[in-house]
Amino acid sequence: MKRQTLWTYDFTVITIGSFISLVGNALSNFALSLLVLDYTGSTFLYMLFQVSFQLPIMICPVLAGPYLDRMSRKKVIYTLDFLSAGIYFLLFLLLRGGWFSYPVLLAVSFVTGAIDGTYVVAFDSFYPNLITEGNFQKGYSVYGMLVDLSGFASPVAAVIYYQMGGAASLFAINAISFLIAACFEVTVRFRETHMAEAPRETAESAFGQFRRELREGLDYIRGEKGLLIIALYFMVSNFASGAVQLQLPYFLNHAGKFAAWPVAAATLYSILSNFMTVGRLLGGAVQYKLHIPKEKKFSVAFFVYVTINVLSGTILFLPVPLMAVWFFMDGALGVTSYTIRSAATQSYVPDNKRARFNGMFQMISFVGSVVGSLVIGALAEVLPERLIVTAANALVLLAVYLFMYRGREHVKKIYNREV
Repeated sequence: MKRQTLWTYDFTVITIGSFISLVGNALSNFALSLLVLDYTGSTFLYMLFQVSFQLPIMICPVLAGPYLDRMSRKKVIYTLDFLSAGIYFLLFLLLRGGWFSYPVLLAVSFVTGAIDGTYVVAFDSFYPNLITEGNFQKGYSVYGMLVDLSGFASPVAAVIYYQMGGAASLFAINAISFLIAACFEVTVRFRETHMAEAPRETAESAFGQFRRELREGLDYIRGEKGLLIIALYFMVSNFASGAVQLQLPYFLNHAGKFAAWPVAAATLYSILSNFMTVGRLLGGAVQYKLHIPKEKKFSVAFFVYVTINVLSGTILFLPVPLMAVWFFMDGALGVTSYTIRSAATQSYVPDNKRARFNGMFQMISFVGSVVGSLVIGALAEVLPERLIVTAANALVLLAVYLFMYRGREHVKKIYNREV
């Protein structure tokens, strides 16, 4: 039987729309980080800013999941993109007038985090429906490459930020990007059916119904040991992501170590981090073409989990040329594990439960992000960044053993399938 084409109208539209918004977001997120660091000069306030974004990303998915199994995910996706366009246009107008307020930026960060937290559940639950049968690995390799391509926006953001004297222009670009993306998303033709399969409305209160459906989502992930193990591992892995956020402050706080290079420390970091993007792009292209035998998928993912944390834990101790090599390897390996995990879990979970699972998964994994950012941000005030990065990745290596290795038989049932 001939395999269906991946590049249907709907898949092409969502691919274009996603890429446009990802580029705009990459520009503005990098600009916001520089803006906060430049104005506050504090690593802790920078990490607190990151937490204000991550906290709603942790909470909103689990709140939105039950509702997104009852309502149109497509409408939620394009509505949130229109809303984001308005928010970033307002920021453009305010910053153009020379305005800056750290508390207000914290509030804006919280709101945009809530939008992103809801959006990611809607998108992750809707996206698999636009991939034709038998093309899940290809579909997720394409999306992974989109994310990676958007990473090339970071050095562009650094140049625009320093050449144009601030972040206002970047926010204008982001507003336009979200507007264009939403216009593309509106045209998707797929007819959603999961609403008809959702439980019938009952006489119980809205809160009671929400609580019941939330409990059903929690019971589902608890009943699927493989899914639970994956979620717990990524909770610990995301804890260490707080250490990854120390890479930019390390470059800024130790700019003298990079004085021999003819660019600013922030620009040098963005260039180096794009070696990871190149690695992810090449790795994604390989994933698009390469068929990994189903019985090998867990073994490949496990190897990647170990290797990536070794690379991440040692990267700040290396000279700049070797940093570039490490970033490249990290990217090439990372996209491989992302493709295996996303294609496996999203094809494994039924469509009428997918939003609740994604919401719970996002909440569990982002608990690690929020706690990690707070703990690591506080430690960074008194301890060297390199020591913290190494210790955090050592913790994740322990989690690889405790969760992935000891629970490998449960995870293999999800990873080692044809999708």
